[in-house]
Amino acid sequence: MKKVVAISFLCVLYIAGAKGKDNLIQSPSTSFFIIKDTVPENIAKEDSLIEEVIKTRSLPKKDKVQYFNQVTKYGFKNLFSNYSYNASMPYTAQVNPNAESFVQDYIKAHSNYLQNMKGWGKPYFNLIENILQQYGLPKELKYIAVIESNLSTGATSVVGAGGPWQFMPYTAKDYGLVVNGALDERRDYYKSTHAAARYLLYLYSQLHDWLLVMAAYNGGPGRVYSAIKKSGSNDFWRLQYYLPEESRTYVKRFIATHYIMEGGGGVTTFSGGALPMGNEVNRTTYGRSGNAGPFKTANLTADELVDVEVLSITGKYNSLVIAKNIMMDIALFNHFNPSFDATMSVTGNFDLRLPPDKMQLFTANKYQILNESVQALLGDASVPDFKTVYPLPGKKKTR
Repeated sequence: MKKVVAISFLCVLYIAGAKGKDNLIQSPSTSFFIIKDTVPENIAKEDSLIEEVIKTRSLPKKDKVQYFNQVTKYGFKNLFSNYSYNASMPYTAQVNPNAESFVQDYIKAHSNYLQNMKGWGKPYFNLIENILQQYGLPKELKYIAVIESNLSTGATSVVGAGGPWQFMPYTAKDYGLVVNGALDERRDYYKSTHAAARYLLYLYSQLHDWLLVMAAYNGGPGRVYSAIKKSGSNDFWRLQYYLPEESRTYVKRFIATHYIMEGGGGVTTFSGGALPMGNEVNRTTYGRSGNAGPFKTANLTADELVDVEVLSITGKYNSLVIAKNIMMDIALFNHFNPSFDATMSVTGNFDLRLPPDKMQLFTANKYQILNESVQALLGDASVPDFKTVYPLPGKKKTR
């Protein structure tokens, strides 16, 4: 694949009321704003160092490896609550709950095979992990080779992708591999993994989010850029329905594979009373009082407490779907109803708090809202229409 022009499509989950303007900076290479605490400030430096590694086709020096280790961890901001997986903590206390229903289904179908791979695949995992670390990349990325080829050097797709990382011939050549009638280095574990590391670094310099990198690895960066533009978001969970189904599923397969390999992976352990992490808009520290709750309660002003209605609801409601249907900003909805999605996923009920006019809209449309929420959970609905990326006025993006 010919290289796409190096442009960092850096977008932001705009959280009205939760993040002040002082916490926003403009990306030096785009017309988008980024949040200081989720993406490193010096994007230009990061991209320049990555470009150097790709052009020279050589290992980065120790100081650059340490730098990449620091910046690339932010790429899991939409998957793990602390940017990376912590084996000492319960898996479901860390992983984004949006993946839960898919992961359960995938585990039922593939858990036994992947559990066996833990044993026979250990030498391959050790080799891949060692090379990824030489580039300052997260070791979790080794599971891309599982999804691509089940770690097989002989794997060949119907369109001609080959080897454990399933490179097309032209992409392989772009990243330093020899592919001709006499030699195919895509099937050389050591060389192809070095090429994959450089390609993953390149994709990361474009997207700065590992879930989006995986979608791009599957379907190409262009489709991810298009999904970002159409959805107005760089959060995978919001733009996923603008991606091809194969790419959307590919990302979820990675999450399920990682869970089975790292999380002790039975289907019953994924949802067994764990405290899930909230989404980016609704991320909080959760606590319990009593047996089943409550989670963090709303911190409303005296005026808000006077002018609010409360309704106990039960069912698979989704905060984004509710907010869209009652025409309420998602940040304001979360202000009235913190931990909504996390609480619903664990307890199945919630005391919904809304201003009277919004509560009237909710009660008038609650069955439609519930149906849309269920369809979203099943992966059959279009993503809610929330703008979370704000290009500067009067400027156009170029590719």
